[in-house]
Amino acid sequence: MTRLYQRLTRWWTAFALAASLAMLGAAHAFERFAGLPPCNLCLKQREVYWAAVAIAGAATFWAVFSRASRGTPRIASFLLAAVFFTGAITAGFHAGGELHWWALPATCSAAPSTTIDLSALSALADGTAEMKPIVGCGDVAWSMLGISMAGWNFLISLALAIFSLLAAKRPKDARAPKV
Repeated sequence: MTRLYQRLTRWWTAFALAASLAMLGAAHAFERFAGLPPCNLCLKQREVYWAAVAIAGAATFWAVFSRASRGTPRIASFLLAAVFFTGAITAGFHAGGELHWWALPATCSAAPSTTIDLSALSALADGTAEMKPIVGCGDVAWSMLGISMAGWNFLISLALAIFSLLAAKRPKDARAPKV
């Protein structure tokens, strides 16, 4: 177990990169294959994972190609912790709005816009464009075990943030080069 912990914390940015890409892939799969279009807050939660991909990808690239025998830099793990905590806050806010604990912003309503784009209207009339449904952030589109997608995202983002802090604060022996 200690060896697994040392490997996980030593190469945390590579694991965080894989986890972020998996979360983005799952979100796009739900959109594409399950027909669940994202709301505004869902898109904000994806931005967090894209930021994590950028940080973790750069740190992992640096560690692998600079032959860093001590693993990835700790500063990247701290940055990832901040990014994942931001994602947990956003997802928690979204999940709380779905549970009607608080009101969501006006940009999250499912009310259609009153502005009309003439090029989009002509494309709809010609049949070259399709109408995309307007999704409200307070609507639960999918849930498992009584937890919505935003709730699962909160739990996963929080776990990734905690693991990022553990990786940043890993013991000296986990960072020491193997001789």
